[in-house]
Amino acid sequence: MTSTWQNLTLINLSAQQWIRSSYLHYLVGSLRSWRQGSWLMQWAEPIGGLLVMLVFSLAPFVSNALIGVLLMACAGYWLLLTLSDDAEPGSVITPIHLIVILYWGIAVVATAVSPVRSAALEGLFKLALYILLFFLMARVMRSPRIRSAIITVYLLVALVVSVVGLRQWFFGASALATWVDPESSLAGTTRVYSFLGNPNLLAGYLLPAVVLSAAAFFAWKRWVPKALAVVMWLCNSLCLVLTFSRGGWIGFVVACFGLLLLLVHWFSIYLPRFWRRWALPIVLGVSATLVILAVVAVDPLRDRVMSMFSGREDSSNNFRINVWMAVIEMIKDRPILGIGPGNDAFNRVYPQYQATGYTALSAYSIFLEVVVETGLIGLACFLWLLLVVFNQGWVQLQRLRQIGNREGFWLMAALATMLGMLAHGAVDTVWYRPQVSTLWWLMMALVTSFYQPLGQAYSRPDALLADGQGVEPQA
Repeated sequence: MTSTWQNLTLINLSAQQWIRSSYLHYLVGSLRSWRQGSWLMQWAEPIGGLLVMLVFSLAPFVSNALIGVLLMACAGYWLLLTLSDDAEPGSVITPIHLIVILYWGIAVVATAVSPVRSAALEGLFKLALYILLFFLMARVMRSPRIRSAIITVYLLVALVVSVVGLRQWFFGASALATWVDPESSLAGTTRVYSFLGNPNLLAGYLLPAVVLSAAAFFAWKRWVPKALAVVMWLCNSLCLVLTFSRGGWIGFVVACFGLLLLLVHWFSIYLPRFWRRWALPIVLGVSATLVILAVVAVDPLRDRVMSMFSGREDSSNNFRINVWMAVIEMIKDRPILGIGPGNDAFNRVYPQYQATGYTALSAYSIFLEVVVETGLIGLACFLWLLLVVFNQGWVQLQRLRQIGNREGFWLMAALATMLGMLAHGAVDTVWYRPQVSTLWWLMMALVTSFYQPLGQAYSRPDALLADGQGVEPQA
């Protein structure tokens, strides 16, 4: 059974052996001599980090088209790094990379057999840009300094976004769309949206910031940065709640519970025997009690939560149910490889199945979206990818916990955020917007950046500290 699990999660797979046996081996390092003579490429990894930071600095404020241009710049730079790589071929490849490549290959086949091939090609190109961004981030974030710098930049930008959202709550903001059932008790409630123009999208954008700012309190060593982390967590959490996004709330609760579980596990080795046994149930019980009391005591919160269980009586629920039913019919007609990737392909095919008056830009569920785009084969690969990522994250977390490395808090935050984003994305469509999708790949890259082959010698904590463990903002 153990051997089967290790084979399924690729825990013993040597990516180096795989790439040496592939034709890619001959491409990696083909420009090595040029890089060795280049003055600028002495700072190749920091330059890649700056490109990534530029993406997350501008994402909430600029158009999707400009984000696409930035992603193309990141993709081109990753290609340049790979062709001029002076490291051992395969040293930056992990089992996670291989399954991501496999999923993209399935998307290529789905595009080839798509009934709307030209539209699916656009989606395939967008998917390739996200994957190449992931490759670049997973590479440069192997450096703790670059990793912490990228996280800090995102957290500071998210703080600005949250402050503007809170200002909208206190001073009012005009609704840019019909986000609340006009017949509900929340019809006059302000739903904040900040720079993103949509409260559901804002909730998806802030979810990683909530978890990362909580992790920053433990990862940053000095008290001034820790105080900044607390301010970030309070602003991000409050602003997310004030979006009144039910999917965002679900993701928020799941991510916070996930982070609490991991933190209790992390600190359990320092606790007396009694607290090792009872810390987890006590923390979960207190957290659940606080959530229930908040729902009971705050009228808008209670009304919004109860609307989740009102079925078709709520207009938003009714809309999603109608979209899901139409998407299921789409899946029945093309169950193996789907219609091809991307919202353009979806928009071309969905009108043939939609109920009258229920237009949609996507399936309003990431799991249904994966099936409708790449079929059951794509869903199987996607679930396999999640299994490998979470297993690799858990294995590396045990390694970091054993040596007491503060970087483990970022890994815990990434794993908890992924759980929250999956929970949110199961009932909403924002997962495929670039402002949120780039964050999903950031979490994937965070987990991947900690990868070490099983059996490799552990680094000592003092050595890791010397490499810039837990870089903090200059506050």
